Formats: sequence, C-alpha cells, structure tokens
Amino acid sequence: MDGRDQVRSVMSVGSGGAARVVRTVRAAWRRRRADASGLPPRGAERARVPGAVRDVEPGPGGGVVHFGRSRLRVLVAVNGAVFLGWDGAAPEPSYALAGRCPEPDPRAVLEPDKDGGWRVVAERVTVTVSRHGAVDVCTPGGVRLRRDLPPRWWEPSAGGPGRWMLRSEVAADARFFGLGGRASGPRLRGGTYRLWNTDPGRPFGPDDDPLYLTMPVQLVVADAGTHLVFHDNSWDGTVVLREGEEGAGSGHDRPGGSELRMTGGPLRSWVVVGTPARVLLVWASLTGAPAVPPTWALGHQHARWGFGSEQEVRRIVTGYQERGLPLDAVHLDVDHYDAHQVFTVDRDRFPKLAVLADELRRDGIHLVSVVDPAVRAAPGNAVYDSGLAEDAFVRDASGQLVEGVARPGESVYPDFTHARVRAWWGALYAERLAQGFSGFRHDLNEPTSFTAFGESTLPRSARHALDGRGGDHREAHNVYGLCMARAAYEGVREPAPEQRPFVVSRSGWAGLQRYGGTWSGDVATGWPGLRASLSLVVGLGLCGVPYSGPDVGGFDGSPSPELFLRWFQLGAHLPLFRTHAGPRAGRREPWEFGAEVLTHARAALLERRRLLPYFVTLAHLARRTGAPYVRPLWWGSPEDRTLRDCGDAFLLGDALLVAPVLDPGTDRRAVHLPRGLWYDTATQRPYQGPGQVLVDAPLSRIPVLARAGAVLPVRGENGGLELEVWAPARGRTGGGLVVRDAGDGWDEPEIERYVARWEGREVVVEREGEDGVREPSHPVRVRGLAAR
Repeated sequence: MDGRDQVRSVMSVGSGGAARVVRTVRAAWRRRRADASGLPPRGAERARVPGAVRDVEPGPGGGVVHFGRSRLRVLVAVNGAVFLGWDGAAPEPSYALAGRCPEPDPRAVLEPDKDGGWRVVAERVTVTVSRHGAVDVCTPGGVRLRRDLPPRWWEPSAGGPGRWMLRSEVAADARFFGLGGRASGPRLRGGTYRLWNTDPGRPFGPDDDPLYLTMPVQLVVADAGTHLVFHDNSWDGTVVLREGEEGAGSGHDRPGGSELRMTGGPLRSWVVVGTPARVLLVWASLTGAPAVPPTWALGHQHARWGFGSEQEVRRIVTGYQERGLPLDAVHLDVDHYDAHQVFTVDRDRFPKLAVLADELRRDGIHLVSVVDPAVRAAPGNAVYDSGLAEDAFVRDASGQLVEGVARPGESVYPDFTHARVRAWWGALYAERLAQGFSGFRHDLNEPTSFTAFGESTLPRSARHALDGRGGDHREAHNVYGLCMARAAYEGVREPAPEQRPFVVSRSGWAGLQRYGGTWSGDVATGWPGLRASLSLVVGLGLCGVPYSGPDVGGFDGSPSPELFLRWFQLGAHLPLFRTHAGPRAGRREPWEFGAEVLTHARAALLERRRLLPYFVTLAHLARRTGAPYVRPLWWGSPEDRTLRDCGDAFLLGDALLVAPVLDPGTDRRAVHLPRGLWYDTATQRPYQGPGQVLVDAPLSRIPVLARAGAVLPVRGENGGLELEVWAPARGRTGGGLVVRDAGDGWDEPEIERYVARWEGREVVVEREGEDGVREPSHPVRVRGLAAR
C-alpha cells in the first residue's frame, strides 16, 4: 500500500501511535521529494574501460601508467603498502587515513614487463600492470595473491559522478574476512554484501546484512599468503564474493572472486601483503593506532533501556555489590534525558545526577551516557538554538534544513563533516562531564531517521561540507558516524586532557579505532544471535577495530538461563563486556536467572577481574601493533586450512584460546587447536596441536586453554599483579609481555618482557632488559607442572 493507506491504517492504534506514523510517513515523503529535486537524473550513460597502454611516467614509489582512456597511479609506500588510484585519484583527501599519505619507497622501481605491460618491484611486493589494465599483486617471489581485472565505468552523458565495477580474482583456496561488522562471519562465504551503514530497524541475526558498521576492507587468507585490500570510497556499494574451488585430479582450479560495484566516487585502493600480524600493523600505520580505553572500560559494564530513576540505578548497583559481583560501569540510555533531547537531564527522575555519579565513582563505578546525533527541531531547545547560530545542521540543495524523525520527534542533524561543526558538538560534551559521566555511547548515528518507506536515513541529496570539498549524503553517509566519534573524542579531550576518552559508536567506517570502539548493536536474543556476536567481534578486529563487544543476553526478549549464562561467559572474554537489554526485553541482571546461573556468572566476573592486567596489556599492544585482542585461530598459522574455516573459537592475544559454547545442551565440545602444546586452564590437562580435541564444557565454565610457555599478567589474590606461567614443552622456551599501565592518562606505560624455560626439573622465569636478565618484578605462579 502507498503512504496514504499506511496513514489511514494506523488510526485504530490510538492518537499517539498514529501521530508517530504520520510523522514518519511525512519524513519519507520529504526525503523522496528532496532526492527527486536535489539529485540529477542519470539519463543515458557511456561505458568505458582503460584501453591499451600508451606510455608511462616513472615517479617516487612507482609511477603512472597511461592508457587510452584512463591512467593508473601505482605507489609503494615505505611501509610496504601499495596504493592504486585510477583516473588521477590520489590517496588524499581520505577519512580513513590517520594523517598524510606515507612517504613513497625510494627503492621501488617501475620497469617494463612482458607483453607490453609494466611492473613496480619493491622489497615486499611486486605489482604488475598488463597492457589493458589488469593489476596483479604478487609476493616478492612472484606468487600472485590478487588480480584486479580491468575496471569498467558508466558515466552519465550529461556529466556527473559515474558508477564503476571492479572484478578481482584470488586463489582457489582463499577465504574472505572483514567488510566491517558482518553477522554471518567471521569467514565470509559466497554472497552479496552491501557497503551502506544501516539500522535494520529490528534485532538482527546471522542472516541480516548490512548492519550498522560496514567497511570496504577485505582480508584474504590463502596458502600463498595473506593480503588486505581497502577500497577508499565511502559511497554506497555492493561486494559479491565467490569462494574458489580446487580441481580434483586433472581438473582445473576455479579461482575465488570479488566483484565490487560502487555508485560513485573514486576508484582507489590500498593493498597490504604479509603475515596477518604484519598486515594489521601496516593497516594501523595507515588508518591510525587504536585508542586505548580507560582501565575501567575493560571491566564489566551494565546497561538497560529503562533504569528510569536514580533510585533504580542505586538498586541495581546495590544488587551487584551485595552479591559480590564486580561492576565497573553503568550505561544510562535516553530515558534519563528530558523528553529524549540530547545533552539534557530529566530533573524529576534524576534530580541529583552529579551526586549519583560521584557516589558511584567512589565505589569504582563509572557512568556512561548515550548520545544520539538527532537534535529536536524546536525553538527554545538550547542545542537546536546554538546549532542554528553555528549553521551546524545538514541542509538540502535549496538551503533548507533537512528534517527527519528520531526519538525526540521532528529532528535536525549536525553535519559532522565540517570541522567547525565538530568543534561545536564536541564542546557540548562538557555538559555531560559536568553531570559526572565518564564515557559516551553513540547510538542511531548511521544516521537514522525513522521513515515509513525504504531506508531510515537522511535524503541522499542532503548537502554536506565534506571538509571543504562539498558533496551530498551519498558520499557522507558512511563516514557520518566516524566524524561524530571524532567530534566526541576531540571534544572530551579539551576539558579533560589528563584522561583517555571513552567513546563507543554504533556506526563508523575505516579508522574508527582512532577514537574508540563499537558494540554490535541490537542483536536478537537467541542462540543464532550469540553466534553472530562472536562473528562481529572477530570480523571488526580484522578490519582494525579491536575494541568491541555484543549486548550480552541479546537486545530483545528474555533469554533462557542457559543462553544468558553462555552469552555471559563469552562476553567475559571479549574486549567490551556489557550486559544490555532493550525497552521491552527481560532483565539482564545475573541474579534474575536463578541461584545456579548467579554462581557461575560470579565466577565469570571474577575471572574477568583476574584477567584485567592481561586485557590492559592487549589494549596497549593493539595500539602499538594493530593486533586485535580477539584473533581468529589461524592468526599464527594462516596456512592451516582447518583453522581458516573454524569460526566457533578464538585466540585472546597470543596466550589463550577461548572456545565458547554456542549451542544449547552442550557439556562437551570439539576444539581445533593450532600447533603446539595447550593446557586446559581449569584442569591443567595438556593437549597437543595441531588437531581436534574434545574438552569438557560444563555449565559452570567454557573451555579456555593456555599456550604452553605463556606468561600472563593477572591479578593476584591480594589485588597486586602476578605472573601466571604455563610450563613450556620440554626443550622449548616461552614468554610474554606485560604492559604496566601508569593510569588512565597519557603517560607511556612500562613494558616488561619475560622468558620461561626449563632448567633441570624447574621452570625458570626471567625478565629481559637492556642490561641483561633480571629477576621478575612480580610474584610468579607456574601452572601445568602436575600434568607433566
């Protein structure tokens, strides 16, 4: 039915419901009219391909290859990353890059190749360009990792942005990962994936795509090697993946394939080859080091849409304290706002919010505030009035404010792609800090505007500054949440420069890690939702966003006690550990699920508290190396095909392997082990990898195995730092890093390196330093000896 029929159909639901639907229908009509008048019709199009090579222009790091109808810039940077830019596209400007483009590698050489093509030879990569525009990315030994076929453009005859398509081939055994937050991963099987940040409007499961945070980032793992490709284009697009197939007997291999279609924008990309660790290191050097969250943000956080009052917050906190359950943060949702208006407080329900925050902080509990981008379009609303004075809101092509429908009602949206607007918005967080909040959670920032038709976002014709370049929402949509996160991060640092900001954003793009992390959004309550939670965290980590986590227990409904506990046990081993539920969902406090669940949940919370020094170490290592906290099992052995296909377990750093229970009624589960010796941390029983083993998974815990030789920093019984050492295999050594955080400020932490080895019948642990080997700085507890 059409919009008028929809309006008539809601009259039976009451005036409140009808009014909301009328507003959303009107918003959809406005969006359609704005797009019809603000976007030029495409009309007839001309197709174009590069043509044949005409000449070349050598330059630093490579050069430019000129074709009959296009040109390609090939640049190898000093960090080994390869930039490919068609039609004059340059690496800058880019919302993904952390700063300027890296310097070109002076040793890279452009030289003739066979059959009229050219190649750029560098230390870590060789790039060959055929005479008709196919591009091969190869290892230094000449093994091809990826082939981009000649691209094709379709350009309007009347002018304007053209769309394009790029087909690529990879090895028959290759597996795809990445593309941002994908619920069906972490291995991305054949299918179509959209590159458009989307609020699905309902709790999602493994079959829902796209979701809130998409990225044109592919990580491809094959026997020949690992590579990452990033297409630096924020326009709407789709990626069609096809896994390859190896021929049997004398049959030919069928290579894997990727077909990328973009509706506009530049055809430019970065490619990085190497081990998974090196690929993520270079990726972080391009897009920025991940922000280190405050230490408290590595503990347990609790949220609920509907605390409703200060009294209810105190009641929940008291419930945690009386039951001996560690709690580090409480999230307040929009119900603490005055009429859902951002940067306000409902004084009737939260009359002394700053006092409440101070009381909680004394108990080691921090308040986190939700922040939506939508601003109620009503004179007298302080944020709206100041935004008008700053000319901060998105406008259409005629200069009128673009209005949508959000939680406050009729709303306008800041244009975060303007530096002046980011500064104005960032300054508003001082009000939140004054209320006692320690962190911020961005929601509905895809951006979401509730509409009755099609996509719930702003008109594609809405105008944006794009930091001086100018453009419309087709280009700005995917980077909107990223720019909002930047505004918050920089805004919070201004009034509180001594503290590391805490910002998590539901939406974002490549480079989001510079400002904080993300959470999975509104995942559906159920066992499929539990599995999707793990997929999202692993996939985001491989795209460079290491700090993330799901809504433990799911967003909707009421999980069974078993499902809640298994979700809780998984969350206790993920970077962002947060219980949360939607407005019409059941409770998520552990004691609501019975005495047995409470006992086991307490054990999981205490284990998370014990592992907190290890999480701190992983956070600082992520900043220095780009390596995610949560890693796929193949991280250290990408050549192991069995591990490449395993998505139901993960590595937590280098030392631990976590095998969550993802199916009901499970008390034992199979675990695929990477090579080496592993210990069950509960029983200290050793297992030898590579291979599959069967381990116990009682309701009281999920299987966690420690790598032989690992040195883990943990919290001892007296609260101090302790070294937990797992005995290395005979004849082998082990070790580990300990990062001693100096607090939640900006001082560089102290890094200690430890080595564990056998000396006779004892395991000796030594600290490595510039002046030689020293005794450990902390108490040492060796485990795994009884099993030997």
